[in-house]
Amino acid sequence: MGRTSRFTAVVIIAMASLASPALAQTFTSGSTGADGAFSPVCTPTPCTVTVPLPAAGVFNFSSINIPAGITVKFTPNANNTPVTMLASANATIAGTIDVSGGGGGGGSVGTIVGPPGGGAAGPGGYPGGSGTNALVSATGGAGLGPGGGGGGVSRIGAGGGGGFGSAGGNGSSCCGRVGGPDGVTYGTATALPLIDGSGGGGGGANFGFTGGSGGGGGGALLIASSGTITLTGALLARGGSGGAGLCDAGQGGGGSGGGIRLVATSVTGTGGSISATGGSPGNGCIGSNGQGGAGVIRVEALANTSTVSYGSPPSLGQPGLVALANTPSLRITSVAAVSAPASPTGSYSAPDLTLPPNTTNPVAVALAASNIPPGTVVTVLSSGLAGGTTSATATLSGTSASSTATANLTIPTSEPTVISASCTFTLASLGEVPAYAEGEPIEQVRVTASHAGGAEVAYITRSGREILARTQ
Repeated sequence: MGRTSRFTAVVIIAMASLASPALAQTFTSGSTGADGAFSPVCTPTPCTVTVPLPAAGVFNFSSINIPAGITVKFTPNANNTPVTMLASANATIAGTIDVSGGGGGGGSVGTIVGPPGGGAAGPGGYPGGSGTNALVSATGGAGLGPGGGGGGVSRIGAGGGGGFGSAGGNGSSCCGRVGGPDGVTYGTATALPLIDGSGGGGGGANFGFTGGSGGGGGGALLIASSGTITLTGALLARGGSGGAGLCDAGQGGGGSGGGIRLVATSVTGTGGSISATGGSPGNGCIGSNGQGGAGVIRVEALANTSTVSYGSPPSLGQPGLVALANTPSLRITSVAAVSAPASPTGSYSAPDLTLPPNTTNPVAVALAASNIPPGTVVTVLSSGLAGGTTSATATLSGTSASSTATANLTIPTSEPTVISASCTFTLASLGEVPAYAEGEPIEQVRVTASHAGGAEVAYITRSGREILARTQ
């Protein structure tokens, strides 16, 4: 290059023009309003309205109004997603929204060929295990899901309760009867990502009998309102009860409660209730055990004046942004074999590194990444002080946990330049479970390293919104 060239290396994994959400003043649900106002009607009350769940599980309402005496349930979709109800205005719930799991069938005298399965789950949840007919094994079927309760292990052992926000109970054990193990806890107290309850285990049985089946896990419900959520009715995501047992057929365990999350600018209302309790175990000859664990309840509002009763302790907070389990990062490690600082300043007046006079174009820009899928294309950009720009691309190789790439970039030789690196990838390609930001499903992720050395994570939702949060 014939002269000393000065370069400023700042790592950017996003568009620099992203805007931060105004969390201090208001919350935006992201609803497009395309599904209009939701105001179900049925007579005579009390009555139930069953709504088909769309393929993505997301409703974009302008407003929500459920009158007293009306219960809203949902037909699960083929993808078995949670229920997400977005409202661009207020949500008023004087009636009931119910995404609870179903109860398991009771044990019976006689060997049923192809015994019925466990209790059905609420939308997005996991069903209970089937009671055994003892033709192949005396052990009942395990409940499905990450916290599924175990089946009754021998003779007429009872099924274990499903776990979620809390562990399920062990199935009853007595007198040579071994109950199913309890379901374990999983998920987070903030209900991020929004996930569902697990099923209870089915009961064991002696030959000639059929055990009771486990209750289904509660589903998951997210209500996000740009205005106020007024709750004087009930929100239910309870686990289903286990099926009853006999003296030669163990009872089923209860399904765990599901997940309920409310996010709004404000939450108010008197006398309302939110319940995600676990299902009770079925009655049995050797006592009832195998209680389903509680689910997860999360309420986020800038102002919360409600007097809601909760079936299990909730988590309370202000509207926040989802945090991925493994935060992605991308940084420039060197330029032309000259190491870059860990915390670049990004200032033209105080370059982060200076290249030697004998450096020639193009220069090798080395990159290191973590929690970004290998095969992702990174764009490296040079922005000179006088305004000229050049770019090059490189493809990350390695593993999701650790990958590298090198881009050959032409840079100015007579002025300082800022070198940045950026990439965008889908959440699915990282293997993350479905996640939400401000009530919307996240599809893509971008991360920006700030000039101060911190990081900014941008979540790109299905509707195209870019929601920015700062992490360290």
